[in-house]
Amino acid sequence: MSLLGRDYNSELNSLDNGPQSPSESSSSITSENVHPAGEAGLSMMQTLIHLLKCNIGTGLLGLPLAIKNAGLLVGPVSLLAIGVLTVHCMVILLNCAQHLSQRLQKTFVNYGEATMYGLETCPNTWLRAHAVWGRYTVSFLLVITQLGFCSVYFMFMADNLQQMVEEAHVTSNICQPREILTLTPILDIRFYMLIILPFLILLVFIQNLKGIPYPSNLPLMANWKTFLLFFGTAIFTFEGVGMVLPLKNQMKHPQQFSFVLYLGMSIVIILYILLGTLGYMKFGSDTQASITLNLPNCWLYQSVKLMYSIGIFFTYALQFHVPAEIIIPFAISQVSESWALFVDLSVRSALVCLTCVSAILIPRLDLVISLVGSVSSSALALIIPALLEIVIFYSEDMSCVTIAKDIMISIVGLLGCIFGTYQALYELPQPISHSMANSTGVHA
Repeated sequence: MSLLGRDYNSELNSLDNGPQSPSESSSSITSENVHPAGEAGLSMMQTLIHLLKCNIGTGLLGLPLAIKNAGLLVGPVSLLAIGVLTVHCMVILLNCAQHLSQRLQKTFVNYGEATMYGLETCPNTWLRAHAVWGRYTVSFLLVITQLGFCSVYFMFMADNLQQMVEEAHVTSNICQPREILTLTPILDIRFYMLIILPFLILLVFIQNLKGIPYPSNLPLMANWKTFLLFFGTAIFTFEGVGMVLPLKNQMKHPQQFSFVLYLGMSIVIILYILLGTLGYMKFGSDTQASITLNLPNCWLYQSVKLMYSIGIFFTYALQFHVPAEIIIPFAISQVSESWALFVDLSVRSALVCLTCVSAILIPRLDLVISLVGSVSSSALALIIPALLEIVIFYSEDMSCVTIAKDIMISIVGLLGCIFGTYQALYELPQPISHSMANSTGVHA
């Protein structure tokens, strides 16, 4: 995530001196952000590892519940379709950026700049005059997405911490499938979030299960309302679209990135489908918002949850880096140098508290994942790349088939955004027993 942060830090530096025209902001990219082919940069293997790392996160653990919300047949097929669409949009974004780089004779353009420069060439006068807002929109969506990830991390850590603490007296050395427990939570899940809060503030100051049951009793197609939650969760898990341009920029041989992208995303899609499907087949209707909450109640698996939670704790700082590098430079530019450190630490603390408050207000891991995925991830992964291809290539004899394809992709993303957001917001006030999705605070 630090690669993305550096690129968007450079992109947003122009905010320090107020809004600039699109032509003026183009100078914000300096040579230090560019690695020409052949010079020091990432190898193919390093790039592949980064690609896998930026796509495999907490969303992966929520896929079994997502498959439950879609159905045993519809879920994997839809997940494959969303994965293929996401990869295709990544390729579109790469092609658009490369085309703009050649047209503008620039070594590299990032996601926000590609959107801005693309709008500069569109036929609509109003869009050309406000092209810089395309860059601001992408940056805003990135901030929302990354802070959403951070809120999910709060809930994930609190869920697992609560389960480990309050089930400690009934945890055994024998790992058997988790049985139905009638434990009453000692502390509300929100208290565990507050316990974690000061540790995360300090952190950001630093600059084998048994066999799968036969699935005959599991539905092949779920209710259409829960499918809308599936869409948000599925698109949330494909969280690496903002990384494709920075990763290509950091490679020693950028021309090899297409191979790395297809290989890496094929691995990711297969992993997603397998974990989501097998996880749902194993736990069925008892599948919880994070598959870790279904693990057997023994010390071996409790230690697995603890280690994963510790890993997520430190990953929080990586996800936090992107919005921090976008917001903090602008905040510091508004005060004198003597106040810079105080403002820096204050903004960092405020952003961490913001993610904690959002987690406290909506302590539903499954719904927050779906909501973040529907609102911002769908725009970054599907809608913007498809529309950007039309804007950039429309004046260059773009085929009607390509235009129709991009329109369909953007419509799918828009419908998923609208209805997925509506369904997630509709589920929020519903009683937990009435909700079709599991609550993160319920023991099962």
